[in-house]
Amino acid sequence: MGSDTLAAVLGATRAVLFDFDGPVCDVFAGHPAPDVARHLAETLATYDVDLGSKAYGTDDPMEILRLSPQGGESALRAIEEELTKAEVTAVRLAGPPIPGAVAALEAARASGRKVAIVSNNSTACVRAFLMLHGLRHLVDVVVGRAPYWPDLMKPDPHSLLKAASEVKTHTHDCTLIGDSVTDVEAAKATGGRSIGFANKPGKERALGDAGADVVITAMSSVADAMGSS
Repeated sequence: MGSDTLAAVLGATRAVLFDFDGPVCDVFAGHPAPDVARHLAETLATYDVDLGSKAYGTDDPMEILRLSPQGGESALRAIEEELTKAEVTAVRLAGPPIPGAVAALEAARASGRKVAIVSNNSTACVRAFLMLHGLRHLVDVVVGRAPYWPDLMKPDPHSLLKAASEVKTHTHDCTLIGDSVTDVEAAKATGGRSIGFANKPGKERALGDAGADVVITAMSSVADAMGSS
């Protein structure tokens, strides 16, 4: 979609909500997700062998977190805590922010809009990354996943609703920038807008079909459009 459309979406936006893994940071770039998933599967297997075997079938740490409540409260707590530790380690090894992300954060902040990060990653890992790269001053609110409540991760709108409340902005005036269909679904559930970030081939169609108001292929587009919105 064109920059005019992007500018129109941003022009109607009072608070910009950034997803973290994708639009801001490639979380597992230096500490691969399959390695983290394998460690979590091993941990889960100590609580429930059958569930652990199921967990070995995925490379996605978040899917193992979603599975973990089936192993009971202790298993859920152990997986949440191990995943959070792995994420904090990962963001220290992840390298610099996604190209254009810092400019987008700066432009949103400079425009007077509220800025929040809403993530299925832990609050601790988001904050660690922002501090490491000197970006904390650009973000009003960080809302990571609700500890021990994996069902509240996106596509559930919980984190978006919490962020909107904390920045005192109606959800209809919020726009989420996210790189997954679940981000778009979460934004739609709040009545807010979404900008799909197609950072891999094939994502443009998926994000558009999910109902993103506009789809971009570079985070730099956000800063460029912010000046004309």
